[in-house]
Amino acid sequence: MLPTPTTSHVPYSLVYEPAEDSFLLLDTLSSPSQTPFLSSLFPPATTPPPLILEIGPGSGVVLAFLTAHALPIFSRSDILTLGIDINSFACSSTTTTSLLAASSHPTTSGHFLGCLQGDLTGCLRSKQVDVLVFNPPYVPTEELPTLPATLREGGKEKGGKVTFEDESKLLELSYAGGKDGMETTDRVIDSLGEVLSDRGVAYLLLCAGNKPEEVKQRIRGMGNAGEGRQWKAETVGTSGRQAGWEKLQIVRIWRE
Repeated sequence: MLPTPTTSHVPYSLVYEPAEDSFLLLDTLSSPSQTPFLSSLFPPATTPPPLILEIGPGSGVVLAFLTAHALPIFSRSDILTLGIDINSFACSSTTTTSLLAASSHPTTSGHFLGCLQGDLTGCLRSKQVDVLVFNPPYVPTEELPTLPATLREGGKEKGGKVTFEDESKLLELSYAGGKDGMETTDRVIDSLGEVLSDRGVAYLLLCAGNKPEEVKQRIRGMGNAGEGRQWKAETVGTSGRQAGWEKLQIVRIWRE
């Protein structure tokens, strides 16, 4: 079992704390079924280094794990990792977590590029991401929260104060998913054709309330997969069953 990066430095009143969903991603991405798949997509010495993007990395535990253990997971240590999070405190936490993890595993680590503050993938050039990882805000809620005004565009650095209400909003951003818990996730799914490279794959976490079987069917019916190619969506990791339902699952999305 590969060691989990430390997140003891993370301010959990402002950043989502690693939980069951985070650890399910770690287990799935390093599993005996996924490491050969990833190695086959990006054969060492014959293909350019893959770019791994995590949207909403929070504490950075997943991105740091992939960075530090690049060699056993991808069979190559020249991977590039990048995070994007709307929460500036999450960006800082991810950077520290990733750099600490990489320095602790210098012989197996890839290259951490940084963590950008932004809204999903809007700041990226098209078709650049080879592996996209997303643990979205998946809890069904009546509405989506918005980033507190004092924390927009460096508001805190300009004198804004982080209030208790701001802290609550920041944490709400990490779990509140709107209708069916899918409003943010749907935006990412709809953008996959533009975001993923020709060899790209996405790992998406869903809960039972997201209606994952319907989500997978919708993905398989998406267009613009390229000539002679079809979108595939399969469950590759689960947290077990509760009342007959898989409580959490990791869905792998790619084109074949």
